[in-house]
Amino acid sequence: MSNCKEKLFTEFQAPSTQEWLDKIQVDLKGADFNKRLVWRTNEGFNVQPFYRKEDLSKLKTPDAMPGEFPFVRGNKKDNNEWYIRQDIVADDAQAANAKALDILNKGIDSLCFSIPGKKVSMEFVETLLDNILCDVVEVNFTTCKRHTLELAQILAAYFDKKGYDKAKIVGSVDWDPMEKMIMKGCDMTELLSIAPEIVNTLKDYPHFRCISVNTVSLNNSGAYIVQELGYALAWGNEYLNMLIEAGTDPALAASKIKFNMGISENYFMEIAKFRSARMLWAEIVKQYKPKCDCACKMCVNAVTSKYNMTMFDSYVNLLRSQTETMSAALAGVHSIVVTPFDAAYETPNEFSERIARNQQLLLKEECHFDKVVDPSAGSYYIEEITSLLAGEGWKIFLNVEEEGGFLEAIKKGSVQDCVNETNAKRHTAAANRKEFILGTNQFPNFTEKSEGKTSASCGCGCGHKHEDHEKPFKAINASRLAADFEDLRIEVENSNKVPVAFMLTIGNLAMRQARAQFSCNFLACAGYKVIDNLGFNTVEEGVDAALEAGADIVVLCSSDDEYAEYAIPAYKYLDNRAMFVVAGAPACMDDLKAAGIENFVHVRCNVLETLKEYNAKLMK
Repeated sequence: MSNCKEKLFTEFQAPSTQEWLDKIQVDLKGADFNKRLVWRTNEGFNVQPFYRKEDLSKLKTPDAMPGEFPFVRGNKKDNNEWYIRQDIVADDAQAANAKALDILNKGIDSLCFSIPGKKVSMEFVETLLDNILCDVVEVNFTTCKRHTLELAQILAAYFDKKGYDKAKIVGSVDWDPMEKMIMKGCDMTELLSIAPEIVNTLKDYPHFRCISVNTVSLNNSGAYIVQELGYALAWGNEYLNMLIEAGTDPALAASKIKFNMGISENYFMEIAKFRSARMLWAEIVKQYKPKCDCACKMCVNAVTSKYNMTMFDSYVNLLRSQTETMSAALAGVHSIVVTPFDAAYETPNEFSERIARNQQLLLKEECHFDKVVDPSAGSYYIEEITSLLAGEGWKIFLNVEEEGGFLEAIKKGSVQDCVNETNAKRHTAAANRKEFILGTNQFPNFTEKSEGKTSASCGCGCGHKHEDHEKPFKAINASRLAADFEDLRIEVENSNKVPVAFMLTIGNLAMRQARAQFSCNFLACAGYKVIDNLGFNTVEEGVDAALEAGADIVVLCSSDDEYAEYAIPAYKYLDNRAMFVVAGAPACMDDLKAAGIENFVHVRCNVLETLKEYNAKLMK
């Protein structure tokens, strides 16, 4: 029988979608299906709790083949290889060169040198690239936008001097004045006219790009996935149209544009984002009638997000960046930069950079993510959200075009307004713990100290003081999601006395334990010292123990029914010797408030604002 190939399930009839829905409705016991199980995304569409093969019939994406227009399934046919990239600050050419040679022996095959604008010279470049085989590894460069043309000319002369095969040089020069305009509000419009000259300088290098679309800045500013997608298309189209109107061949113009996009923590949606981006960009380029479809390929360097990074419990950043990297790898991007886990508060050190490299190496060498082209293809869910995300992103693209294009939208401030609104909304969601930041606003490390950590900052190194320039345009607020909580916690840490919160647990065992745990996590978000307890027989016993422990806050933890019995006596016995807090929002809340009890912590609280109020009372 073991050799028989019986089809064991032919006797069973496959259930229909309606049968599944009927069964689900029974299990819901009358609850509304759409309210309980349908997920409304930040991207503007609904996601169903399950998808079936029949859902693919209305989609075009499953019909596409890898390496073929519109490239939704990737630019390659045979593998899913990507470049493992590491960025290097090249203040000192010799030191940067030594570092580059070292990491090239540790798994890196893509370098990006950040060169101060005032140091751009042939001598500097020669020292920087000494013993680096530019036709073997990918080489990328970024500098002040005012010096990018000069750098491009130097690089072209250097490659020619070395006798490299131009077709084997892979890399880019990062030139994107509109990023500075949108992020800093600076007027960089006079620089836009040099775009054709930069492209012409590097036109003989088919795989070396020189016009960047840096939507990673939007990602690091809290933009939703659909916003980054839509603005990336409009941003790229602005440069493409600008070059073609200046007389650049459409195929050449498209082949010189590189997208540097961020990766957020939304695992499946990020996979869909990159697939949608390739498809839509291919359709845009196609409208300019390039000589071949290969010009329609989108080149994407993906960078893990800084927006959701934290200073406290920073090793959790490794978990975030790992899933982000997986999303980008499965989506088939050109290269990936894993932001070191400590980048939010300091210049990454050798250890954090090594870990960042290894995060990608694990995916290649142990998980074999580089072997299968578009492994998510055919997934009912991913194919569906690829299509839905493409539709919503296209709407944003069209709205920007109706405004006159991306440059005009920047001048009007509409892009900045949308991203800032989203960032503010997400900060509010984090304050209410509707958006979790593990280790910061949810399950914080009670005993961790900042140890002098502060938010990292950077500049372009050109010598210009951009803050002194007139800023005729609106700017984007790039504050990290965790920043407000971190500021609050550091304020407490630097105060003369860290408040002590004591859990007065009494009554129903399950409820008091659950509410004590909730309250400990709530108050520890501000760095308060929390003291949990197993339970007390009377409220007087609990209050006495709290005062003996030096408590500044006494949190009554019990069941809703028992608060009517315990809360007022405990409040009166405490007699303002410490702040009194009730854990929960019981039905008797109005009665408790009438008795003078002001403070309640529960799931509907704005955690950030509540803790700020407590700080104001406790740290006068």
